[in-house]
Amino acid sequence: MKFSEMPYVRPDLAQVLADCAAYAEKIRKADSGEALVRLYREENACLAHYRTAQVLANIHYTQDTRDARWTAEQDWFDENGPSVANAEVEIARALLANPHSRALEAAFGSIILPTLENRVRSMDERVIDLQKEENALVSAYQKLYGGALVELDGKQLTIPQLMLYKQSLDRSIRRAAYEAEASYFDAHREEFDSIYDKLVKNRNEQARILGYRDYSELSYIRMNRIGYGPREVAAFRQEVADHVVPMLRDVMAMRAKRVGLEHPMFWDGELTFADGSPVPHGSYEELMERARTMYHELSPETGEFIDFMQDNEMFDVMSRPGKMSGGYEEIIPDHKTPFIFANWNGTAGDVDVLTHECGHAFEAYLAARTDLPEELQCPGMESAEIHSMSMEFLTAPWHGLFFGPDTDKYELFHTEDSFLFLPYGCMVDEFQHIAYQQPDLSPEQRNEVWRKLEEKYRPWNDFGDLPFYGRGAGWQRQLHIYECPFYYIDYCLATVIALQFFTASLQDHADAWQRYLKLTRLAGTATYAQLAQSAGMKVPFTPGSLTALSATIHDWIANHQV
Repeated sequence: MKFSEMPYVRPDLAQVLADCAAYAEKIRKADSGEALVRLYREENACLAHYRTAQVLANIHYTQDTRDARWTAEQDWFDENGPSVANAEVEIARALLANPHSRALEAAFGSIILPTLENRVRSMDERVIDLQKEENALVSAYQKLYGGALVELDGKQLTIPQLMLYKQSLDRSIRRAAYEAEASYFDAHREEFDSIYDKLVKNRNEQARILGYRDYSELSYIRMNRIGYGPREVAAFRQEVADHVVPMLRDVMAMRAKRVGLEHPMFWDGELTFADGSPVPHGSYEELMERARTMYHELSPETGEFIDFMQDNEMFDVMSRPGKMSGGYEEIIPDHKTPFIFANWNGTAGDVDVLTHECGHAFEAYLAARTDLPEELQCPGMESAEIHSMSMEFLTAPWHGLFFGPDTDKYELFHTEDSFLFLPYGCMVDEFQHIAYQQPDLSPEQRNEVWRKLEEKYRPWNDFGDLPFYGRGAGWQRQLHIYECPFYYIDYCLATVIALQFFTASLQDHADAWQRYLKLTRLAGTATYAQLAQSAGMKVPFTPGSLTALSATIHDWIANHQV
């Protein structure tokens, strides 16, 4: 079914909650492992109808945050979603309390019982009102950000559309693009600060009620991190600071030489080549047809996937006023279809986001066609990002379809960009730990924390007197900090695996693809470490784990200057 044909009906909340209560009672009374597994499957299928409506409403809302109908539907889910989540917790309690619960592990793997335990530990009815408020605050941020229009070049532009100007060969235009962006954030400074301050206090109060020190502790439970915790993540961040940042100092010096700047400023950061950044060649229709060619040639599985996605209108990737910034993939459970949302702006990032979100969508497409219950079809977020970030590299043999004579430039840019992401992602993560562990910081103090982290993780950045960024408020552009706290480190953990897929593909692309396919087919039945190990990749929590990889990536970049 095409996306435009998918019917939407607001769920009957009373019926959803009654169904959840009925399943919880049946599960408590299940008298065999076989019965328990059957009820777990039934309960998943029942709630998939609610999740389908929730996803459809959110997609329509993010497509135009100004639309009154879909704003009302999003508000309804913001208000009532926490009650459904709490009802799901009661189902999890019943599953864990049943004496036959080990049957779930036998049927679905070792991850299911810890996942259910984390659900119980992260939610109960005492925080429902706070979660409603949290949802409303996140929607307010999305509306504030998604509604941004700035003046530049005699045009009204969205934030994503500024990227082309940030890559201009004219330095004054690059700075003007950043200043235009800054003008919006500075004009709404109090609103952005107020929303974040309320979010921090709200989430910390949820954590306190549930018995945690602060939200940085609760977040690891809600993110369903299994097999590692804050100590391992802190060790990983330190590995990045110790081994990746020094390598990147050299990479940034190579880039400065390449673009002909003795002292690059922050607004020069998107200039990657003296003659301009690589951009995809062709119209929307041409690029999408080339994507079809790429995925048909990559494998039979991806060929079937891309036909399904394009033939059923499962892409909305062009930027426009009112559309929420960023990109995402969502599975629409009842229709067994992924949906891809992005904001193309004519830059190389369009191909990045295409292959990235297709990595998510490909895994979701495969998993939806198995007999796995819906909530086990996708792994934890750090593992899900392996699918997306590795796909960016494994499609490299076909990047020429998009970039033609600029393909070598794109490959260098993409590898540099992925490497550069590691310290930025760690900076976002450490900032959030500080923000929630010190909730009384003023907006100015939070900005000072960000400035100090810039010095630690990106010491090559010189902001000069640039508005907004210069005062340390650049973190407010990062949607994840507001919308899904502590998610961002997942991209870093996945990037380390993706870079290993990259180096493996340089040696034997066919073998690297088969290893990726094996990992992907495990869906949500394994932990991050188990998934990485299934493909023969190293988990990056041990001292020195990034030393060799960092040197390899640095040397590849040094040997591929164009």
